[in-house]
Amino acid sequence: MGTWSIEVLFASALSLASVGAVQAGELQVIAGGGIAGPLSEIAAQFERASGHKLIIRYGTAPQLIKMATGVAPFDLGIVPQDVWKDAAARAKVAPGPTPDVARVGLGVAVRAGAPKPDISTPEKLKQTLLKAQSIASIPASATGAQLAEVYERLGIAEEMKAKTKAQPAPKQIAEAVGNGEAELAVFTINVLTDPRLNIVGPFPADVQREVIYAAGIAANSKEPELAKAFLAYLMSPPAVAVIKANGMNPG
Repeated sequence: MGTWSIEVLFASALSLASVGAVQAGELQVIAGGGIAGPLSEIAAQFERASGHKLIIRYGTAPQLIKMATGVAPFDLGIVPQDVWKDAAARAKVAPGPTPDVARVGLGVAVRAGAPKPDISTPEKLKQTLLKAQSIASIPASATGAQLAEVYERLGIAEEMKAKTKAQPAPKQIAEAVGNGEAELAVFTINVLTDPRLNIVGPFPADVQREVIYAAGIAANSKEPELAKAFLAYLMSPPAVAVIKANGMNPG
């Protein structure tokens, strides 16, 4: 596959959307759990507009690498960039670019009603993390890898290993802090937008990191044109509005 221009992608999207349910296809998608909120909403919009059906499997970066390289087929991956940096996973994607779809930075949250600590500078963030009794996060994820870099820079990597209560998926982070199992939630800011939590704020600019979600069409996709159409829709104004409304930035 060559370079995909936005014009070509949109033309493909419009063509498929006009086909209607008579020739409806089914698109198998693998995606990062951190983008589940906006992606599920965008997928529902696309299904209503086009008549096609999307089946989405969510996971952390290590799980997504296994999905991409496993026996179960997929047509499109919308995953953290770290997944496509894995040689085996990247080999399953058609030649060409893996365009960025959305990005989001790191932040801290506390249980709703709890006092907010000061994280306005790297040193104050460091002290807040060190004072916390426990932290809910997902170390085995693309976000976890970014956090590990920040902890190393702050000189608190070993302390954070001891304090971190690993969660299986993003939604469990809010549950753990909301029910008192953990004192702080530390993850991407969009995941922390939950009624059970109060967002303290993003990491200070000097230590901020972004998790970037990039799309790749499977080399052996059974629905390559439908995959291109949905990718085009992900970059359209209605989808961009959903991405922004869910606390992420497009592209």
